[in-house]
Amino acid sequence: MEPLAPKIISPKSPNPISVKLYPHRFWCSNRCKSKKWSMPMRSCASDNVKLAESSKLQLNNRKDLIESIAKGFVGFAAAATALASICFDSPAFAESLTVAFPASRAPEVIFSFFSPPVEFQRTLVEAWGLIRETFVDPTFNHQDWDSKLQQTMVEIFPLKSADAAYGKISGMLSTLGDPFTRIISPKEYQSFRIGSDGNLQGVGLFISVEPRTGHLVVLSCVEDSPAARAGIHEGDELIEINGERLDGIDSEAAALKLRGRAGTSVTVKVHSGKDVGRESGIREVNIPRGYIKLSPISRTIIPHRTPDGHLTKTGYVKLSAFSQTAAADMANTIHELESEGAHSYILDLRNNPGGLVKAGLDVAQIWLDGDETLVNAVDREGHTLPINMVDGHAITHDPLVVLVNEGSASASEILAGALHDNGRAILVGHKTFGKGKIQSVTELHDGSALFVTVAKYLSPALHDIDHVGITPDVQCTTDMLSSPKESLLKNKSSVSSLEADSCIMVAEHELDVQESRGTAS
Repeated sequence: MEPLAPKIISPKSPNPISVKLYPHRFWCSNRCKSKKWSMPMRSCASDNVKLAESSKLQLNNRKDLIESIAKGFVGFAAAATALASICFDSPAFAESLTVAFPASRAPEVIFSFFSPPVEFQRTLVEAWGLIRETFVDPTFNHQDWDSKLQQTMVEIFPLKSADAAYGKISGMLSTLGDPFTRIISPKEYQSFRIGSDGNLQGVGLFISVEPRTGHLVVLSCVEDSPAARAGIHEGDELIEINGERLDGIDSEAAALKLRGRAGTSVTVKVHSGKDVGRESGIREVNIPRGYIKLSPISRTIIPHRTPDGHLTKTGYVKLSAFSQTAAADMANTIHELESEGAHSYILDLRNNPGGLVKAGLDVAQIWLDGDETLVNAVDREGHTLPINMVDGHAITHDPLVVLVNEGSASASEILAGALHDNGRAILVGHKTFGKGKIQSVTELHDGSALFVTVAKYLSPALHDIDHVGITPDVQCTTDMLSSPKESLLKNKSSVSSLEADSCIMVAEHELDVQESRGTAS
């Protein structure tokens, strides 16, 4: 994906190693002061787990060494088992939560027995250990994970290239059967962290791996970006970038290829999402790079005439990404719209690929009261951990419709599910993307980063989202509108394109229904 990413500062070994959790990317840090959320806490026994003493290893040959590492490198990331639920379950945390666990000196002693370059083996063991203690599937896709370390250590031992080493580690991770669990190089990780200030140089695409096919697909384009002007659309599949096939390339690596200095250009080959399986759907596009301004919120007032002839104001809010400022920006926006006389709201999450889960949960509390469950996290043992608001106070109780589509993913689905399952909003649009996995992001000692799927989430009503998505209450079709509304549609040709959007017209109709029910009660 080529999204906003928070600035993440993680200590490197031998300092404590911090795991930071995301849902395509979500951030946790150590300033935990907010008391808006509650969650069940589970004990962590990691303090009682120690790494084997390197002095006890019998390094008679390479095989003995590898077996010793596999047996001894237990508990390296034991604290992350609790972290998987704590960090995700903690919108409670004003900014985020960092769980640090001690980095033993033992691995450093072990690696001194290796021939150079030792960094590859150390990175391998770090990645293996984090997977061993945090990966959502404790069977590791029904394989012996300790043996997998031994096998990969043998394969990585003679390598002299960092790219080749990362390739071997990626191969080990691919056996887990989860496209979201992956390692990225230091350069890719630095690129991933770019953009927390909302400024990028690139083409303006949000991309992700489609979990069912493994292909790179476009979730959305930044409005008026070079990619949008070049005719790239959501659902398009990326096949090549500058002549290089993208088979097996993850979203961060692809985003790195798309980014570049403004004024340069990049050539992409795409397959139209509407012409799957047809060669005619493949086209090559040269896209000039530019400065991409990522403003997460846009808003306006839509004049709206109700079926009984009254003229009202509908506050329209488009949220394009869940950045660190999304919740604060949303609150300010709603206050402004309230002061301008809005009587109802349309929250547009279409083509919002996600972002910080904490931001999504913070946005939910702007619309909800009380102690409602916002989302449920399911850890690797199958325990369901609800995340609840604490004494929430909504800014407005006016009727609300949320727009979603196939490009609404991750944190967008969490927010939509929270508002829908708690009876706060009607969902209008099309089925959402269906990404209900929670990832941790850990910076390793060499500056690379490991993404690990550590849990999945369910909606407040315990509906599964992963690979399923959320089906809206109402599809975006205008033929279901009542007769009075249909007569109004005939006069829409002269109004703005926003008001002529069929999904917004359907949303207005649903707002009318909510208003009439409220009046009748």
